[in-house]
Amino acid sequence: MPAKKKTTKKAAPVKRVMRPMDYIWSLYDANEPALAFDCKNEAEWKKWRLKLKRKFTDLLGGLDEPKCDLAPKVSKRKKLDGYTREHVVFQSRENLSVAAWVLVPEGAEGPQPAMICLQGHGPGKDQIVGINDDGTQRTEYGEYQKDFAIQAVRRGYVVIAPDMISFGERRDKADVEKGKGASSCRKPSMAGMLLGHTVPGMRVYDVSRCIDYLETRPDVNSKKIGCMGISGGGTITTFAAAVEERIQASLISGYLSYWRDSIMDIQHCEDNYVPNALQYAEMPDIACLIAPRPVFFENGTQDTIFPIKSARKAYKYIKAAYDVLGVAHRCEMQVFEGEHQFCGEKGFPFMDRWLKG
Repeated sequence: MPAKKKTTKKAAPVKRVMRPMDYIWSLYDANEPALAFDCKNEAEWKKWRLKLKRKFTDLLGGLDEPKCDLAPKVSKRKKLDGYTREHVVFQSRENLSVAAWVLVPEGAEGPQPAMICLQGHGPGKDQIVGINDDGTQRTEYGEYQKDFAIQAVRRGYVVIAPDMISFGERRDKADVEKGKGASSCRKPSMAGMLLGHTVPGMRVYDVSRCIDYLETRPDVNSKKIGCMGISGGGTITTFAAAVEERIQASLISGYLSYWRDSIMDIQHCEDNYVPNALQYAEMPDIACLIAPRPVFFENGTQDTIFPIKSARKAYKYIKAAYDVLGVAHRCEMQVFEGEHQFCGEKGFPFMDRWLKG
């Protein structure tokens, strides 16, 4: 019997990939987040949430450090139209301080609901309390953030507006010398990761310490604390509400999306990134951790860094988690005609409903 003729398999053509992001996109396409939301009932949700919350807390880094004494100090106090503004400094960690504006509504009697207001990229906390670059006070709500901290205090909230780390008073000396708008995000973002810390994690920890400070004030109802922020402040509102149970309601402006469509695809500051996060979850999964507490999202139709198509898709994903828990009415979204900016038209009434009702 004649021997069978050997056939050699034709080698597959080698795919040459030179562009680094082409390679990264191939990794994303092949990636299956290990802890993506896929729950059918509340029992499954409880187990899933515990796992992802623990993992995300670990990825943020540094959230398990023992808390130090706050040692708060009020250095300035000024009466303005309908509220008093205090400049407060307290310790977040033994070797890290927070500077914040605290706004107290005029004529308030007894403990009031409180709001943590987190600014986006820019000069810092002054942007959301109406302080111009030259130190003068705005008479109308201004800039893309619409002075939402003042809007909050005028609705009856005791407001704390901290400088998130790397902005305002919390910048490195070299960046202060460059001018008011220069941030200090890059160095701590890169150097911190070498030590197991992230800038988002540091900011989330500071939010927890803001709550600790609010709880010491007799004019604050510690059972009614909300958090709101735009852009980078929306990032930290999302992350903080995901892991900090004392935040009772959240307003997330100009952040909702998939990481795939925003911080992966569009140039963003280094302070947006949490190492290895996509191995476990996409951004909407993190937002699902906020459930069953109330959350409101707002996005502009012309937002070029958090695209509206991605925001709508992410909202639908998050809404499914609230549906599973039977609390769909606690999750809402407003899509408004506008760019990357704060709106508040429907967001503030939503927060009032849950924090003042």
